[in-house]
Amino acid sequence: MKILTLTDLEGVAGVVSFETQTYASGRYYEESRRLLTAEINAAVDGLLAAGAEDVLVSDGHGPGAVYFPDLHERARLIHGRPGAPRAVRDEYVAGFDAFVMIGQHAMAGADRGNLNHTQNSRTTDYIKLNGKPIGEIAQAALYFGDLGLPLVYLTGDEAACREAAELVPGVVTAAVKQGLSRNSAISLSAPEARRRIREGAERALRAHREKPLAPLVWEKPFLVERRFLQSDVADGYGGRPGVERIDSQTIRRGSDDIREVIYT
Repeated sequence: MKILTLTDLEGVAGVVSFETQTYASGRYYEESRRLLTAEINAAVDGLLAAGAEDVLVSDGHGPGAVYFPDLHERARLIHGRPGAPRAVRDEYVAGFDAFVMIGQHAMAGADRGNLNHTQNSRTTDYIKLNGKPIGEIAQAALYFGDLGLPLVYLTGDEAACREAAELVPGVVTAAVKQGLSRNSAISLSAPEARRRIREGAERALRAHREKPLAPLVWEKPFLVERRFLQSDVADGYGGRPGVERIDSQTIRRGSDDIREVIYT
């Protein structure tokens, strides 16, 4: 089996601060990168043990966070900023069997979701799809679901795991920290987090092989609404094809193609 592995930084055990740990300027950013990469490697070990033959890792954190020298020897990595157009990347992943998410956080505003946000922690208030608030988990599950890839496994804080379970019944999750607030959490130790991640990855892929999960597909048409914290960010969307300005801070865009609009 060929497995795509999407990664983020805010759902990693031990990472609890935007300012010092997830922004590239943060004094502990390099340490956070190593923590993430170790969790990725644990997941890769589990996926390989369950029969994965190809694990392609996509570095999904804003400025890039995977620490390449430590990456698992059996993994390949999609990285670089700015990233390639999605249409180009999709050529490589459309033939994959499933995808997993490592180091994931909950959507903006999630109750006790540590480092909760959607897309950009500095600018976005919320994103809604057909009137329903969604976060990055739903964005990925719907985008790759349209390519035929189901979400079979996710790791992160407890709020992210709950969000995934509500979105994709049957998905396997591994919580590595319990959010107390947006900037505070109780983390498992790094060794214990990695043990749980490895075990969960193996269990998730074995379960999927025995009883496959379906890709997440919602009925069209699609209308995405995105509200920003400041009006000047919305100003930057003026004139973009298909984008409608609702008010000073809110835009929306509609389409029958989920991949065209989900990352508006």
